[in-house]
Amino acid sequence: MTSHYERIDNIEMARLDNGLTVVVETMPWLSSASMNFSFPMGTIGDPVGQEGSSVVLYDWLERGAGDLNSVELANAFNDLGLRRGGGVSRESMGFSASMLVDAFSETVALHADVLRRPKLLTEEFEPSRQLALQELASLDDEPTSKLFIALAERYFSSEHGRSSYGSQEGLEALTAESVAADYKARVSPNGMIISVAGGITFDEVIEQINLHFGDWQGPAIAMPAVSVNAPSYSHIASESSQTQIGLVFPSVSPNNIERYKENMALNVLSGGMASRLFSEVREKRGLVYSVSAFRRTVKDYGYTMAYAGTTPERANETLTVLLAELERLHEGVSREELERARTGVLSNLVMQGESSGARASSSSRSTFLLGKPSSLAEVKTVIDAITLDEVNAYLASKEKPKPTIMSLGQNELEVEA
Repeated sequence: MTSHYERIDNIEMARLDNGLTVVVETMPWLSSASMNFSFPMGTIGDPVGQEGSSVVLYDWLERGAGDLNSVELANAFNDLGLRRGGGVSRESMGFSASMLVDAFSETVALHADVLRRPKLLTEEFEPSRQLALQELASLDDEPTSKLFIALAERYFSSEHGRSSYGSQEGLEALTAESVAADYKARVSPNGMIISVAGGITFDEVIEQINLHFGDWQGPAIAMPAVSVNAPSYSHIASESSQTQIGLVFPSVSPNNIERYKENMALNVLSGGMASRLFSEVREKRGLVYSVSAFRRTVKDYGYTMAYAGTTPERANETLTVLLAELERLHEGVSREELERARTGVLSNLVMQGESSGARASSSSRSTFLLGKPSSLAEVKTVIDAITLDEVNAYLASKEKPKPTIMSLGQNELEVEA
């Protein structure tokens, strides 16, 4: 039932005949394990006019499965002592669980019921839909989230601009029948990733996955290609006493080895209290209460986002300084800055290596983006080998950013056309 097997340092990966990928990182010093179930059913694939179908389905799936009703299923998970999580993003739906190793087989069995044999009772649909509508409405109280959702919608011309919350119109249009049909069309083992990290072996994991998922069949789910709009400026009028500023522009793709240099450079720009943005925008000038820059990725595409929260009176100056720092990065970084960034990145790797949940999540994400997981040893080797000359040559070769800019607040900003 396994069509492909590969070992990467201490991580083992297998692809089953039905298209399901299993990734296992054994951490023998642990008596616990963490597991992620992820499949390509995000909001970018929701049927047109039904944006938010996957968000509603995520909650509806857990309102009864197999022989258990909603309360019985919740009690079954609680009886195992699980710490559970999950959610829906633009590209995927995921469920996660951390457990004692002794509860692993029962955890797999319960999730198999949720994914393969959900009850999807009509009377349980409306509570799931109402919960999604409430979460969408809550964005009115979160101006930063509201800004970034609108910014992504403006930046992407493909479905990647859709909110991971869905839309008001889409959620209101949903019916139990339409979401059940969406489940049948898109919940499939073909493209699904199950990643596990902790005190459990690959053989133990693959035995349970084959038992509960090996005979499952389903179609491959096509994902739309990324496309973006030309850079622009737009404003969301708000009576807020603060002004929120967001920027986005293209970056290196997730499968490009240059991503490591990009990440190091961004760490120099926005990697903590010694970073350039914190020092130049916040500490020296006192322009903002929050400022940051970070890289985001979707399948086959990377982009950089930046954020500043400030007052209406200082918003234009904040934008000017923020853009200047983004451009100045292309002039290069110092040896001291690079080594500080390297230390920060390597420290994060060490801390990630001590968490089974972080490792399961990372393996799932890298397998989705790259086709295989990245081990900590592999990443550390690359980070250790990056030189100052390499980073600066990379930065010098890049075009100056031409961002899409959006603001939220009382007044529009002075942005050059």
